[in-house]
Amino acid sequence: MLWDLSHSAGAVPLQLQADDVDLAVGCGYKYLNGGPGAPAFLHVAPRLQADLRLPLTGWLGHAEPFAFESLYRPATGIARAVVGTPPILSLAALEIGIDVSLEGPMSAVREKSSRLAELFITLMAQEPGFELLTPRDRERRGSQVSFAHPHGHAIMQALIERGVIGDFRAPDVLRFGLAPLYVRFADVWDAVEVLRDVMRTEAWREDRFQQQRQVT
Repeated sequence: MLWDLSHSAGAVPLQLQADDVDLAVGCGYKYLNGGPGAPAFLHVAPRLQADLRLPLTGWLGHAEPFAFESLYRPATGIARAVVGTPPILSLAALEIGIDVSLEGPMSAVREKSSRLAELFITLMAQEPGFELLTPRDRERRGSQVSFAHPHGHAIMQALIERGVIGDFRAPDVLRFGLAPLYVRFADVWDAVEVLRDVMRTEAWREDRFQQQRQVT
Protein backbone atom coordinates (compact mmCIF):
# COMPACT_ATOMS: atom_id res chain seq x y z
CA MET A 1 0.00 0.00 0.00
CA LEU A 2 1.24 3.47 -0.94
CA TRP A 3 0.33 6.39 1.34
CA ASP A 4 0.24 10.04 0.25
CA LEU A 5 1.56 12.14 3.14
CA SER A 6 1.54 15.54 1.42
CA HIS A 7 -1.07 16.89 3.84
CA SER A 8 0.17 14.94 6.85
CA ALA A 9 3.95 15.28 7.19
CA GLY A 10 4.69 18.19 9.50
CA ALA A 11 1.08 18.56 10.64
CA VAL A 12 -0.02 15.14 11.90
CA PRO A 13 1.99 12.71 14.07
CA LEU A 14 3.32 9.85 11.93
CA GLN A 15 5.11 6.61 12.83
CA LEU A 16 5.96 4.93 9.54
CA GLN A 17 8.35 2.37 11.01
CA ALA A 18 6.18 1.50 14.01
CA ASP A 19 3.10 1.16 11.79
CA ASP A 20 5.05 -0.94 9.27
CA VAL A 21 4.11 1.30 6.34
CA ASP A 22 5.05 -0.21 2.97
CA LEU A 23 5.46 2.90 0.82
CA ALA A 24 4.81 6.61 1.27
CA VAL A 25 5.35 9.76 -0.76
CA GLY A 26 4.86 13.42 0.00
CA CYS A 27 5.88 16.97 -0.81
CA GLY A 28 8.20 19.32 1.03
CA TYR A 29 6.52 22.62 0.20
CA LYS A 30 3.53 22.36 2.54
CA TYR A 31 3.87 21.68 6.27
CA LEU A 32 7.59 20.90 6.00
CA ASN A 33 8.03 24.58 5.10
CA GLY A 34 10.28 24.11 2.06
CA GLY A 35 8.41 26.69 -0.01
CA PRO A 36 7.63 26.61 -3.75
CA GLY A 37 9.70 24.08 -5.68
CA ALA A 38 10.73 22.08 -2.62
CA PRO A 39 11.71 18.48 -3.38
CA ALA A 40 9.33 15.60 -2.70
CA PHE A 41 10.17 12.61 -0.52
CA LEU A 42 9.80 8.85 -0.68
CA HIS A 43 9.63 6.26 2.10
CA VAL A 44 10.20 2.58 1.40
CA ALA A 45 10.11 -0.02 4.17
CA PRO A 46 13.57 -1.60 4.56
CA ARG A 47 12.10 -5.04 3.87
CA LEU A 48 11.03 -3.88 0.38
CA GLN A 49 14.05 -1.85 -0.69
CA ALA A 50 16.04 -4.69 -2.25
CA ASP A 51 13.17 -5.55 -4.61
CA LEU A 52 12.05 -2.00 -5.37
CA ARG A 53 11.39 -1.40 -9.07
CA LEU A 54 10.98 2.27 -9.96
CA PRO A 55 9.32 3.62 -13.13
CA LEU A 56 11.90 6.45 -13.28
CA THR A 57 15.62 5.85 -12.97
CA GLY A 58 18.55 8.24 -13.07
CA TRP A 59 22.29 8.23 -13.03
CA LEU A 60 22.57 9.06 -9.33
CA GLY A 61 20.51 5.96 -8.58
CA HIS A 62 23.11 3.81 -10.34
CA ALA A 63 25.28 1.46 -8.32
CA GLU A 64 28.35 3.31 -9.67
CA PRO A 65 27.16 6.60 -11.17
CA PHE A 66 30.62 7.76 -12.20
CA ALA A 67 31.49 4.51 -13.94
CA PHE A 68 29.32 5.67 -16.87
CA GLU A 69 28.38 2.13 -17.83
CA SER A 70 26.13 1.48 -20.82
CA LEU A 71 23.62 -0.49 -18.72
CA TYR A 72 21.74 0.57 -15.62
CA ARG A 73 22.53 -1.21 -12.34
CA PRO A 74 20.46 0.07 -9.42
CA ALA A 75 22.19 1.07 -6.21
CA THR A 76 21.45 -0.94 -3.11
CA GLY A 77 18.66 0.07 -0.76
CA ILE A 78 16.84 3.36 -0.93
CA ALA A 79 19.69 4.99 -2.88
CA ARG A 80 18.26 3.57 -6.10
CA ALA A 81 15.31 5.96 -5.76
CA VAL A 82 17.50 9.01 -6.49
CA VAL A 83 16.78 10.12 -10.06
CA GLY A 84 19.02 13.02 -10.99
CA THR A 85 21.12 15.86 -9.66
CA PRO A 86 19.34 17.30 -6.60
CA PRO A 87 18.18 20.95 -6.80
CA ILE A 88 20.65 22.34 -4.28
CA LEU A 89 18.95 25.67 -3.53
CA SER A 90 15.59 23.96 -3.04
CA LEU A 91 17.18 21.33 -0.81
CA ALA A 92 18.83 24.04 1.28
CA ALA A 93 15.50 25.80 1.86
CA LEU A 94 13.80 22.51 2.69
CA GLU A 95 16.55 21.59 5.14
CA ILE A 96 15.99 24.80 7.08
CA GLY A 97 12.24 24.30 6.98
CA ILE A 98 12.56 20.81 8.43
CA ASP A 99 15.06 21.99 11.06
CA VAL A 100 12.51 24.57 12.21
CA SER A 101 9.78 21.92 12.24
CA LEU A 102 11.87 19.68 14.47
CA GLU A 103 12.22 22.40 17.10
CA GLY A 104 8.58 22.00 18.13
CA PRO A 105 7.24 18.77 19.66
CA MET A 106 4.82 17.14 17.23
CA SER A 107 2.21 16.84 19.97
CA ALA A 108 2.24 20.62 20.48
CA VAL A 109 2.13 21.29 16.73
CA ARG A 110 -0.85 18.99 16.34
CA GLU A 111 -2.66 20.55 19.28
CA LYS A 112 -2.26 24.05 17.88
CA SER A 113 -3.36 22.85 14.45
CA SER A 114 -6.55 21.40 15.94
CA ARG A 115 -7.27 24.58 17.91
CA LEU A 116 -6.69 26.82 14.88
CA ALA A 117 -9.18 24.76 12.90
CA GLU A 118 -11.68 24.79 15.75
CA LEU A 119 -11.50 28.60 15.93
CA PHE A 120 -11.93 28.93 12.17
CA ILE A 121 -14.93 26.58 12.13
CA THR A 122 -16.55 28.36 15.09
CA LEU A 123 -16.16 31.82 13.56
CA MET A 124 -17.41 30.69 10.15
CA ALA A 125 -20.53 29.09 11.67
CA GLN A 126 -21.98 32.61 11.79
CA GLU A 127 -21.55 33.12 8.03
CA PRO A 128 -24.61 32.16 5.92
CA GLY A 129 -24.11 30.33 2.64
CA PHE A 130 -20.93 28.44 3.58
CA GLU A 131 -21.13 24.67 4.03
CA LEU A 132 -18.44 23.12 6.21
CA LEU A 133 -16.81 20.15 4.45
CA THR A 134 -14.08 19.45 7.00
CA PRO A 135 -14.97 16.97 9.76
CA ARG A 136 -15.79 18.62 13.08
CA ASP A 137 -14.12 15.74 14.91
CA ARG A 138 -10.50 16.84 15.36
CA GLU A 139 -9.32 13.23 15.14
CA ARG A 140 -10.68 12.98 11.59
CA ARG A 141 -9.16 16.13 10.11
CA GLY A 142 -5.70 17.31 9.19
CA SER A 143 -4.55 20.92 9.20
CA GLN A 144 -6.98 22.34 6.65
CA VAL A 145 -10.48 23.72 6.73
CA SER A 146 -12.68 23.64 3.63
CA PHE A 147 -16.04 25.19 2.87
CA ALA A 148 -18.38 24.94 -0.09
CA HIS A 149 -20.06 28.02 -1.55
CA PRO A 150 -21.79 28.43 -4.94
CA HIS A 151 -19.52 31.42 -5.72
CA GLY A 152 -16.40 29.93 -4.17
CA HIS A 153 -14.01 30.80 -6.99
CA ALA A 154 -14.87 34.50 -7.08
CA ILE A 155 -14.85 34.74 -3.28
CA MET A 156 -11.40 33.16 -3.10
CA GLN A 157 -10.07 35.56 -5.73
CA ALA A 158 -11.35 38.50 -3.70
CA LEU A 159 -9.78 37.09 -0.52
CA ILE A 160 -6.41 36.57 -2.19
CA GLU A 161 -6.39 40.18 -3.41
CA ARG A 162 -6.83 41.24 0.22
CA GLY A 163 -4.01 39.05 1.51
CA VAL A 164 -5.96 35.99 2.69
CA ILE A 165 -4.30 33.21 0.72
CA GLY A 166 -6.31 30.05 0.23
CA ASP A 167 -7.13 28.02 -2.84
CA PHE A 168 -10.14 26.88 -4.81
CA ARG A 169 -11.11 23.38 -5.89
CA ALA A 170 -13.88 22.78 -8.41
CA PRO A 171 -16.75 22.91 -8.34
CA ASP A 172 -17.26 25.10 -5.26
CA VAL A 173 -14.65 24.44 -2.56
CA LEU A 174 -12.65 27.10 -0.70
CA ARG A 175 -9.70 25.48 1.05
CA PHE A 176 -7.59 27.08 3.79
CA GLY A 177 -4.33 25.59 5.05
CA LEU A 178 -3.43 26.23 8.69
CA ALA A 179 0.33 25.83 9.09
CA PRO A 180 0.62 25.69 12.90
CA LEU A 181 4.27 26.73 13.15
CA TYR A 182 3.61 30.25 11.94
CA VAL A 183 -0.15 30.82 11.52
CA ARG A 184 -1.46 32.63 14.62
CA PHE A 185 -4.92 32.60 16.15
CA ALA A 186 -5.07 36.31 15.35
CA ASP A 187 -4.44 35.46 11.69
CA VAL A 188 -7.49 33.20 11.64
CA TRP A 189 -9.61 35.90 13.29
CA ASP A 190 -8.40 38.51 10.80
CA ALA A 191 -9.00 36.19 7.83
CA VAL A 192 -12.62 35.67 8.83
CA GLU A 193 -13.08 39.42 9.26
CA VAL A 194 -11.79 39.96 5.72
CA LEU A 195 -14.13 37.26 4.43
CA ARG A 196 -17.07 38.89 6.18
CA ASP A 197 -16.25 42.21 4.54
CA VAL A 198 -15.98 40.56 1.11
CA MET A 199 -19.42 39.06 1.60
CA ARG A 200 -21.02 42.15 3.17
CA THR A 201 -19.82 44.47 0.41
CA GLU A 202 -20.32 41.81 -2.29
CA ALA A 203 -16.83 42.61 -3.54
CA TRP A 204 -16.63 39.11 -5.05
CA ARG A 205 -19.17 40.17 -7.70
CA GLU A 206 -16.62 42.43 -9.41
CA ASP A 207 -15.86 41.37 -12.98
CA ARG A 208 -12.17 40.68 -12.39
CA PHE A 209 -13.02 38.00 -9.86
CA GLN A 210 -15.30 36.15 -12.29
CA GLN A 211 -12.49 35.09 -14.61
CA GLN A 212 -11.67 31.42 -14.17
CA ARG A 213 -8.00 30.57 -13.69
CA GLN A 214 -6.24 27.24 -13.86
CA VAL A 215 -4.52 27.79 -10.51
CA THR A 216 -5.72 29.81 -7.51
